[in-house]
Amino acid sequence: MSYYSLTSIPDYYGIDSLLTEEHKLIRQSVRDWVESFVMPQIDHAAQNHTDIPNLMKELGKIGALGPYIPVEYGGSGLDQISYGLIMQELERGDSAVRSAASVQSSLVMFPINEFGSEEQKRKYLPRLAAGEMIGSFGLTEPNHGSDPGSMETNFKDMGDHYLLNGAKMWITNSPLCDIAVVWAKNEEGKVQGLIVERGMDGFTTPETHNKWSLRASKTGELV
Repeated sequence: MSYYSLTSIPDYYGIDSLLTEEHKLIRQSVRDWVESFVMPQIDHAAQNHTDIPNLMKELGKIGALGPYIPVEYGGSGLDQISYGLIMQELERGDSAVRSAASVQSSLVMFPINEFGSEEQKRKYLPRLAAGEMIGSFGLTEPNHGSDPGSMETNFKDMGDHYLLNGAKMWITNSPLCDIAVVWAKNEEGKVQGLIVERGMDGFTTPETHNKWSLRASKTGELV
């Protein structure tokens, strides 16, 4: 099936003159992948409210998950311009595809890379980069949206474990996620991030149905 081409679209702002040949090659490779993999099935997925099968692993194969993560942790070590170009091309295919990739990259892999321990980096980042593990980001809440100051989710240090209480909603990837970076307030009211793994006691991820947008991605709650 053939779709519209971008080769004839004028570059009004001269963006291409600011890009390196590597940037252009990365952009073109992702554009070609979107044309061949996303476009033929995105309409069916969106209309039927289903995700694209094996999407995350396919995104991992083309290096679209955490591309700026260092090579030693499974990333490609690219710059942020490359990452932006990748997300732009995924968005052209469908916002649900871009959302799945950018949540995994910016909201799960980035905080683990920046603030996680060496053990956490080596445990999670390579598998997240390959799409073998799916991550979600738990900030938005039913009563306060994405306002950290009003956050109700909280946790207590119980000595040998943390006790986390709360609920999140409109969380991309949550019904499929293997881990979630959940933001909560400690006993002093300071917001901190906790990595929650699938299978931990009390951790559930019911799916949100009847969405009007991002219909080709799985969105739900973290409870």
